[in-house]
Amino acid sequence: MQERNNYTEIEDFLSDTSFQLWVRSKIDNQGWEEWTLENTDRAKLVEDSRLWLLAMTVHHEEISTNTIQSGLESTWKKINKKEELLAEVKMPTLKLWQKKWLKGAAAVLFFGFLSNWFFSNHFISTNSDSTYNKIIKADYTELVEQTNYSQKAQIITLSDGSSVLLKPNSKLSYPKIFEGNTRKVFLSGEAFFEISKNPKKPFFVYANEIVTKVVGTSFRIKAYADLPNVEVIVRTGKVKVRSNPTITNSKEKEIVLLPNQALRVTRKNLTFNKITDITQDESFFHTQGNIEQLSFEFTDIPVAQIFKTIEQAYLVNIDFPLEKLKSCHLTTSLIDQPLPEKLKIICKSIGNNTSYEMNGNQIIITSQGCN
Repeated sequence: MQERNNYTEIEDFLSDTSFQLWVRSKIDNQGWEEWTLENTDRAKLVEDSRLWLLAMTVHHEEISTNTIQSGLESTWKKINKKEELLAEVKMPTLKLWQKKWLKGAAAVLFFGFLSNWFFSNHFISTNSDSTYNKIIKADYTELVEQTNYSQKAQIITLSDGSSVLLKPNSKLSYPKIFEGNTRKVFLSGEAFFEISKNPKKPFFVYANEIVTKVVGTSFRIKAYADLPNVEVIVRTGKVKVRSNPTITNSKEKEIVLLPNQALRVTRKNLTFNKITDITQDESFFHTQGNIEQLSFEFTDIPVAQIFKTIEQAYLVNIDFPLEKLKSCHLTTSLIDQPLPEKLKIICKSIGNNTSYEMNGNQIIITSQGCN
């Protein structure tokens, strides 16, 4: 892979299959992320190449068969109607030519339909990320950027033990290691956060026009670049929300949110609307995910069932020795704990050299059975 050190043009990256795999599937077998971060000038070229590759890629799962079929049927109906009109005015000498022309036009029309869909879903969303890019540039820390192109949420574990459940079509930028007296991450899209407690090192989430400050708690932020509102919903603990001085001069005061409270921020005029009980607001209550609805209080519950609950909450797969753990029951509270901390508590409670290993959304439990 040393030849990539000589890459000077975007085309060099686009023709590299391992680069394509890294950008499209987040499979980094060749260490692209680490190699990119070694050099600032290199990082700019890599980012430009990444955007080009994404712009060239239409994810087939994002356009449904029904949408394609509907587009085709609409086009052919227009063609058939045109042919009927031609027949009525008795133009036999032109009909064959018109039919060929119309079928060619159908291909052009349908290609235009696909092109319009592609432009709307890719280029517009890229341009609408200008706020996110502006926020990132105001921070001088080297950041890792993770984007969820899949159809289900992805789990991200941060260096401090905090966990983030990143929703589809969302991205999170964060440092490999939190240094200094603060922990800062940057979100575009939607994510559920469970923050590791550290009162001496507060945690900040920058999302569009707002900044959310926490010490140790769990909450959800919905901040898509192309939506008119930003929403913060608290499950446990306490958060403080204020406007982001980097991109706005809003005079709104800092808002404090407690469990089952939320804040809806209108981006256009930056007005804050606090909801004191999300159960009274259907738009919040009915959009809660499994992780916000499931209970993590366990009283004499089989370990297998606890693992099942975690799988449902975090959309992960847990591989564990069922036969060795089938008689194990636990009584424990895992409320307000990030995923890594939950797993540590479970393994410690089981004992007998029980441990876990995480690799993305796959978790492997190793154990010789209960104490």
